[in-house]
Amino acid sequence: MVIHKSRRSMELWSNGATIARYRIALGFEPVGPKQFEGDGKTPEGVYTIVQHNEKSNFFRSLKLNYPNATDEMNAAATGKKPGGLIMIHGLPNNKTAEMVGHPNQDWTEGCIAVTDEEIMDIWRRTDKGTAVLIMP
Repeated sequence: MVIHKSRRSMELWSNGATIARYRIALGFEPVGPKQFEGDGKTPEGVYTIVQHNEKSNFFRSLKLNYPNATDEMNAAATGKKPGGLIMIHGLPNNKTAEMVGHPNQDWTEGCIAVTDEEIMDIWRRTDKGTAVLIMP
């Protein structure tokens, strides 16, 4: 999986080819890598899907292994916590795309958001351990 923050797009890859592409929304302060909890940024780097969550505050979510050791070290250098619970998820439960401005507004706290239909597609196509490259 490759996420291009500046393009607001996510691609799923298989055998060297793109098999799906989605428009995404990001954290409310999308420019630059996540540095600490509450900064509204979406991380940049290589992560892994570590959990499929059906009982989320959003219509399903895929938890990433953020923070990694580098993220923890960078946050500690600022004297702050790195935060956590960075996910790829659908819309908030009981809300429509229009209600949150998806995908034209960046509305998450640092997660990567897609529509409910798209998270179902991504859910079916990814396994625990799937690599996720998040690029600026």
